[in-house]
Amino acid sequence: MLGEHGQGGGAFPASFCAMPRPALSDFYSFVLTLGLATLGGGAATMLGLPAGWLMGSALAVTLAAMMGLPIRMPNWLRDVIFVLIGMSMGASVAPDSLSLLASWPISLAALAIELVIVIAATGWMLTRLFGLDAGTAYLSSFPGHLSLVLGIAASGVGNPRQIVIIQVIRIFMLTIAVPVMAMFLPLGDGLAQVSMGVMSPVQLILLAAGCVAVGLVFNKLKIPAGMVLGAMAAATVAKLGGLYVETMPELLMVITFVLTGVLIGSRFVGITRSEFLSAAKGGLIATAMTVGICTAITLVVAQFVDMPFGQIWLGLAPGAIEGMGALGIALGYDTAFIAAHHVVRLLMLSFAIPTVVMLVRWQEKAAQNRKAGGSPDPKGS
Repeated sequence: MLGEHGQGGGAFPASFCAMPRPALSDFYSFVLTLGLATLGGGAATMLGLPAGWLMGSALAVTLAAMMGLPIRMPNWLRDVIFVLIGMSMGASVAPDSLSLLASWPISLAALAIELVIVIAATGWMLTRLFGLDAGTAYLSSFPGHLSLVLGIAASGVGNPRQIVIIQVIRIFMLTIAVPVMAMFLPLGDGLAQVSMGVMSPVQLILLAAGCVAVGLVFNKLKIPAGMVLGAMAAATVAKLGGLYVETMPELLMVITFVLTGVLIGSRFVGITRSEFLSAAKGGLIATAMTVGICTAITLVVAQFVDMPFGQIWLGLAPGAIEGMGALGIALGYDTAFIAAHHVVRLLMLSFAIPTVVMLVRWQEKAAQNRKAGGSPDPKGS
């Protein structure tokens, strides 16, 4: 009988004793990861850095992963984080968001222009300055839709490892860039929201259940970032519909920021130092170019719309929606504006990525034909 409960049983000592070890190892790695993220976020917050819990946790986990420490992010926790981010973004939507829709076409048009410039400029730079093949260069330059990009890379277009490194550097650096800019640039004050109290546990449970349900529907419909966008849609509709006016508990917001930092930093797991260094320079320059282009276009848009500079920047910034959304919450901006622009960016990329890949394939095939045929007679003889 004792053996049935795992105490002193001699029926299966070897298999029973061996099984928990990997689970315990994963558990300890997860605890270490959370500990490092919390320490990093707490240190950044104590130093007075903007979005300190998010930036500090992301930086701490990234450095730990690059040092080879056992960083672990359970798969189930990713969806929990996505729901928390989406729920927080929905709860942070400004009540007057709908009245600001009239000014969005200007920023959406600017977003389309920005995407064309970013993809063309960074793709050209990676091919000319770093000698990357066209497939690797342009798949690395797409600001978003990483799953689609890696799926295409796995089919034989470009170098998947280099693409991952450059894309992860872009996501990480954009997350760090906004808080740093907040210390030196006039990003503008966040929207002043009148506090109507904090949600009760019952409200949180009901809202979370609705967010999970809509997130699962969005996933089923193959909508990009389905859990984040589904959770935000549920929380936004509930708030604008008057079902709640309270804010998220501060402790839950801190937990959300720390876990988001873990999510960002854990993307560096499995990348060796040599792989990182070989692609880091191109990734950093590509990210710097992206930040510069985004900032320049934001300055233009800010002349035509009455919104904080930082809010426009986060809407146009080609970072991961979970990271940009969490930053928007931390800095007090209208998350409806930010999320809407990231959704439109993903839709634009859904058409742009296959189009550019077809052009790259066509150019590669044409080059192969020229090589196979030698130097053809210009007259065609």
